[in-house]
Amino acid sequence: MSDQYEQYEAIVVGAGPGGAAAAAKLADEGIETLVLERGVKAGAKNVSGGLLYAEDSAPYAIDNLYPQIRLEATERPITEYYIQNVAGSTVKEYDLTRLHEHDTRWSDAVLRRKMDSWLAERVHERTRETGGGLLSGIKVNGLLREDGEIVGVTCDEIDPIRAEFIVAADGVNSELARDAGLMNWEDPEQWFQGVKATVEAPNVNDRFDIGPQEGVAHLFSGDLFDGVRGGGFCYTNVDTLSIGAVFHLDSLVESAAEPHELLNALLEHPVCSQWIDDPYREVEYAAKLVPDSKKVAHPDPQSDRLVLVGDAAGQMQAQGPIIKGMNHAVTAGALAGEAFAGAKRRGEPESAGERYVERLYESGTMAKLRPKRYERVRPIAERERATEVVDRLLESPIGRFGVRALDATGLLKRLYSSPFMSMSIPDTQTPYVTLPTVIAETLGEPVSDDTTVDPPSLEQRIGELTYDTDIGNPHIELLDNSVEASGAAVTACPVSASEFGGGCYREETIASNGSTKDVVSLDTQPCIECGTCAVVADTAWEHPSGGRGVEFRQG
Repeated sequence: MSDQYEQYEAIVVGAGPGGAAAAAKLADEGIETLVLERGVKAGAKNVSGGLLYAEDSAPYAIDNLYPQIRLEATERPITEYYIQNVAGSTVKEYDLTRLHEHDTRWSDAVLRRKMDSWLAERVHERTRETGGGLLSGIKVNGLLREDGEIVGVTCDEIDPIRAEFIVAADGVNSELARDAGLMNWEDPEQWFQGVKATVEAPNVNDRFDIGPQEGVAHLFSGDLFDGVRGGGFCYTNVDTLSIGAVFHLDSLVESAAEPHELLNALLEHPVCSQWIDDPYREVEYAAKLVPDSKKVAHPDPQSDRLVLVGDAAGQMQAQGPIIKGMNHAVTAGALAGEAFAGAKRRGEPESAGERYVERLYESGTMAKLRPKRYERVRPIAERERATEVVDRLLESPIGRFGVRALDATGLLKRLYSSPFMSMSIPDTQTPYVTLPTVIAETLGEPVSDDTTVDPPSLEQRIGELTYDTDIGNPHIELLDNSVEASGAAVTACPVSASEFGGGCYREETIASNGSTKDVVSLDTQPCIECGTCAVVADTAWEHPSGGRGVEFRQG
């Protein structure tokens, strides 16, 4: 039967930047390539902060493959980069443009629906020339195997398809990565959660004192987020702002903090609200799971004919103020296409996966994703006792004196701007909460406490999103509804909250045999498919069928 299945030389699953890069390299090499995209259109399922980088040291950048992308599909070049250290209403700002420009040829703010849709049109044009093309609204649900070996993919909407080479660029919740046994969702410590609002900003040039070909990025850290490890961001688009925050998932769960409320804390704080027009108009609310590459980037992301690129391989670099993901997906996708083309020419296509991994290391990509400096620092710096000692010292008069002295000599700013130091930052309260709070308390200036921002309720945010729900065919099954096993999802899910009955997860009390017990219930209709609950709750999780579920208009 499998001999009757349609066959291509290469299949790319996912039409984001990583998939588009792989498709471009494969098509340019004359390889018959089919691209399968789950969204009704490319970008409909994608969310990013987001800044797209082109690194000097990378073998590929997106404009090498799609030269018109900056003219046609990105928002603004980011020309200024700052970090705001916050303690209450006191703020200390540092200019980190030097760090931002390190190893950077250019960096643009992007909105994924616009950019990915534009890329998809180019992908379809190029792959059609070699006998392939792009199909949207197709959910690839697993791997086709023969005699235990991967030979293709299976789909919800169409028959299985065979291929000599398969690129999984299907995002952080990759069905293919899990089916191959290469990735799992077992440890919250390995993941971040990002939550974001796209906000109308028709006066963005005046608000930030910039020209039409200039852009600004602000990062936020300190006591803004109730002690949850993470930070905020504000990026300028053409006529909107991308405002959001990224949190360590384990810290979010431990604090039982609610992501939408933490986002509101940033939106309503005068350090951020000063750039937001009155009245506040939120265009879109979104969230996603983000891999922490330091811990989860796969050292060998290949199996048989399958390779993983981008978030599917955990290739998201988030180290203090360095936040890069899409550029690494582009590099990985292009290297994957290059590897298969070379292996095909040599008459040994089965060697493509191994060659792809070799190129990830030779190009220095893996060294950025899993820096050895962090690996050396982590065993000591992330011990709970060590963190307590360092935090107490920083908060003491001696620590505050040291902060003043470092600032007076300019060393504190230089440390913040150091790529070397960024690669060594431990995942503890110290760099995300304690140090920036002490810096703001010791060196900061008060900001006005006036704010006119009134964020929508969670119910309003969910109601404004676009859904094509697959009624009667839920894509998540709650395997254990006890509070102990799945209660964390009630607060960690970005569209759920305690005392809110309109989201995905809620806690309720039921009567049974004359007694009562607290359980968790699930409604998948408002799901935004971030995958958070797959990590923090006992679920069976998969994507909705092709074209179904949430459709992001901004991303």
